[in-house]
Amino acid sequence: MTHTQDVTAARETYEGFIRLIKISTPVIAVLAAFVVYLISR
Repeated sequence: MTHTQDVTAARETYEGFIRLIKISTPVIAVLAAFVVYLISR
């Protein structure tokens, strides 16, 4: 029983991490592009 709960908790943590990566990657890319634009001006 405990093993199933551990796997479920681990899966939820992993899915939350993947969701965070999916959201933060484009934001970081836009921010980096903006910084490169500012530097190149």
